Amino acid sequence: MSDLQNVFKKIQGYREEIIKLQEELTAKPALCPENNGTGEHDKAALLKERIKELKPDQVLEIKVPDQRARDGYRPNVIARWKGRNDQKTVWVLSHMDIVPPGDLTLWNSNPYQIKVEGDKIYGRGVEDDQHGIVSSFMAVKAVREAGLAFEHSVALVFAADEETGSKYGLEYMVDNQAELFKPNDFIIVPDGGNSDGTMVEIGEKGSIGFKFTVNGKQCHASSPGKGNNSLYGAARLIVALQELKAKFNLQDPLYSPPYSTFEPTKMEANVPNINTIPGRDIFYMDCRVLPQYPLDEIIQAVQMIIKKIEAELNLKVQLDFVKRHDAAPVTSIEAPVVKALEQAIREIIGREPKIMGMGGGTVAAFFRKKGLPAVVWSTMNDTAHQANEYCDIQDIMTDAKVFAYLFLK
Repeated sequence: MSDLQNVFKKIQGYREEIIKLQEELTAKPALCPENNGTGEHDKAALLKERIKELKPDQVLEIKVPDQRARDGYRPNVIARWKGRNDQKTVWVLSHMDIVPPGDLTLWNSNPYQIKVEGDKIYGRGVEDDQHGIVSSFMAVKAVREAGLAFEHSVALVFAADEETGSKYGLEYMVDNQAELFKPNDFIIVPDGGNSDGTMVEIGEKGSIGFKFTVNGKQCHASSPGKGNNSLYGAARLIVALQELKAKFNLQDPLYSPPYSTFEPTKMEANVPNINTIPGRDIFYMDCRVLPQYPLDEIIQAVQMIIKKIEAELNLKVQLDFVKRHDAAPVTSIEAPVVKALEQAIREIIGREPKIMGMGGGTVAAFFRKKGLPAVVWSTMNDTAHQANEYCDIQDIMTDAKVFAYLFLK
């Protein structure tokens, strides 16, 4: 049996270890202060303790100041093992924080106590992003138990604050601990993927969230001439904003969907009764924009549409920005980390990899903005943020094998 086959055999025997670690992690919910939590401290402490089993050469905790969190900081944990060649590091970055479970009546079990049914583990966070934590942990565990040396250095990062922007997680680390990461490193973020493990994400669209406040004049519904109906104005504006789809209509097959999206989403309540014409309406729009378009062009086009509606209806519209994330540079399809991951997928999963972009955002963008090639990859069922979130044990094993392959090759 080859060294790699021996490692794979060990991983395949880790079913109970996978369940146990998922159970321990799920029982320590890491909620951000924005979600009425105190941070990632309990989960970070657990991972630091478990990492000791794998005898790392270095464990580093980066405490990012956040006065809203327990003890005034957010923990980020890095564990590193030296390889035969220490000039390059293979990084796997997962995040510790989770989103709240939401409506508990939609869950079939306690979201913070895992439920195992066949090959599936249910619980909040088991896929997003404990799947990445557990698969990378098991990959290191198998290599260490096999008594093998890593080809290059290996580092696991358990980051804070991914769910609410990464200001206290990876964004802080790349801005303030830049010496950690080098351009020739392999950086993999297991926080997105597809169910057969073939999607290798190398780029993300830019995103912007608009808030529109339409101001008219409230009056009795029986005398509409005495007011100015803001709901009608909001409806007209929503329709007018569809012009964005025709104006910014480029297509790029790297992404799915291959075009920019401009979708009205949330609408706030206005008047509580049906016989009052509202004087103010608020709605939101989510935009996912191909990197070919600077977001400033989108904003300028929106402002022009607003001016047109204001002039036609004698209304005033206030435009605010809920979020803005300019597209990061795309990781080259020729980047060594992309080629290595493609080869691993072919050899271990036995399928042809698919190089893709995505509309959602991941922390890989922070690496790419610093000129660090990064890929997003894992085998997952896309149940993140849903009630009854789950992961497949075999998928964790498969991903662990891919990571082990990269660690040893």
